[in-house]
Amino acid sequence: MKKSIFKKSTYLQGAFVATFGIVLSKILGMIYVIPFYSTIGTQGGALYGYAYNIYSIFLSISTAGIPLAISSITSEYNTLGFYDAKERTFRIARRYLNIVGVACFLIVFIFAKEIAYLIIGDISGGNSIDDISFVIRVISFSILIVPTLSVYRGYLQGHKYIAPTSVSQVLEQFIRVTIIIVGSWIAVNILQLPIKFAVSTALFGATIGALISLIYLIFMRKKYRHEIKIDEPNKDEVQITNQMILKRILWCAFPFIFCDVCKSLYNSVDTFFVVKTLVHLGYDVGVAETVMGTISTWGNKLNMIVVAIGTGFAVSLIPNLAASLALKNKKDAEHKINLTLQSLGFLTIPMTCGLSFLSVPVWNILYGANTYGPLVFRFSIVVAIMTVFLSSTQIIALALKEYKMLFVAVLSGLLFNGIFDVPLMYLCHRFTYAFYGAILSTCLGHLLTITIVLLYIKKKHNFKFTNTPKNVGLSFLFTIIMLIGLKLLSFIVPLSVPGRLTSCFIVLFYAIVGAIIYLFLTYKFHVIENIFGNQFLEKIKSKLLRKKEA
Repeated sequence: MKKSIFKKSTYLQGAFVATFGIVLSKILGMIYVIPFYSTIGTQGGALYGYAYNIYSIFLSISTAGIPLAISSITSEYNTLGFYDAKERTFRIARRYLNIVGVACFLIVFIFAKEIAYLIIGDISGGNSIDDISFVIRVISFSILIVPTLSVYRGYLQGHKYIAPTSVSQVLEQFIRVTIIIVGSWIAVNILQLPIKFAVSTALFGATIGALISLIYLIFMRKKYRHEIKIDEPNKDEVQITNQMILKRILWCAFPFIFCDVCKSLYNSVDTFFVVKTLVHLGYDVGVAETVMGTISTWGNKLNMIVVAIGTGFAVSLIPNLAASLALKNKKDAEHKINLTLQSLGFLTIPMTCGLSFLSVPVWNILYGANTYGPLVFRFSIVVAIMTVFLSSTQIIALALKEYKMLFVAVLSGLLFNGIFDVPLMYLCHRFTYAFYGAILSTCLGHLLTITIVLLYIKKKHNFKFTNTPKNVGLSFLFTIIMLIGLKLLSFIVPLSVPGRLTSCFIVLFYAIVGAIIYLFLTYKFHVIENIFGNQFLEKIKSKLLRKKEA
């Protein structure tokens, strides 16, 4: 691996590097579910989801927004030449996050049993309160390490070193996946322990993975320290005190934390309501926990592949947008915002719709034949694309420091989801499967937030989204044409086939055909050129021609 790949990246380069690293880590996170699912089953999956959703809330409180906040502040200070303040930001953030991490760990560990009761109440026949509280306590140890890890990632991202942070994510996921697969299998098949111990071993993998990743980033910071400018404070910097920096970190991080906690609460709404509501509507407890496991764990693993694309763009957008705004370059900021929204539409719309169309063979590959899995996943994948645009619009609003508006928008979406989750399940129960109501409630809540944010910043900041609706609309139109083509193809090559190996060939075949249709249309009608620019297209062409000549 050449040293040059770890150099500073431009926005689009950084976006693709970050996206590649995050997608690769999510693919690793998706692959492990095949052996993991066969080891712990649907009930174990629900148990895993219970612990991970609660962990996500407290992880959000202790770390959410910290990498992005530190990245934004670091990039701004570095752009303005405030090198000493930049380094003090890193040290102060690390000290503060350690304290918050310990506090969150103690809360989760001590009150695990009370949290478990909130999840299942008096329902019997599935996972017990003792089992749920046990796995919650196991995963709580990760909260002691991840906060510090988030500071290191934000610091390097702020200097536009995107590759090392992407490598750290892949490394963290690889260690975690290895422990999940090997540890859970040993617990069940060799030691013959109850399922909760297999799930606990898998959850503890998050702690070990985070620790190894942190050690790697500490090494990378030391390795590239000579390239990071650390000068004596100048006249302007003397006025930036430690108290001012801490206040800036908290002020910058709180909106990120607020948004991430709300995102976790979206999942928690389902955690607290879905199982109990489905049981009340007459579903078997086993079926209800299967549905919950699909929404929170098994289907969510596939959703994360799509969400990773948005995360990758966000990682690169934050320091670049912060630099543009620090220099008061509104035109450049507007360009980056439009580029982000159009790129996300171009990439995620066909991917999401394609996964929904191929829900049966995709599910068969990962988990084997299942009645409810594909039914839930076919519509829950739509949540992924809503999450991608939600995250991006939140990042834009935060970069513009429109905190009050964002709080209103996010709370509006969350309250909508909380209020209509159960009623929409009852409504859907009259016409189709009740659990579709929970998915619909989440999607509508996200859509409400996205709409409020985009309309507000368009009106107040006079940002022009001239080509964004057109290019995103064309991406959607060509995706529909792609799906029509795939549907016609399904009359010749059926989607429902037995066996995982056959399903792999089916998915690969349909993915290639779908990609050819979509890319041909977007190229023919200049969508790719309009979004990424003629220079980007010429680079792709030249690389393809060189490969042919070779």
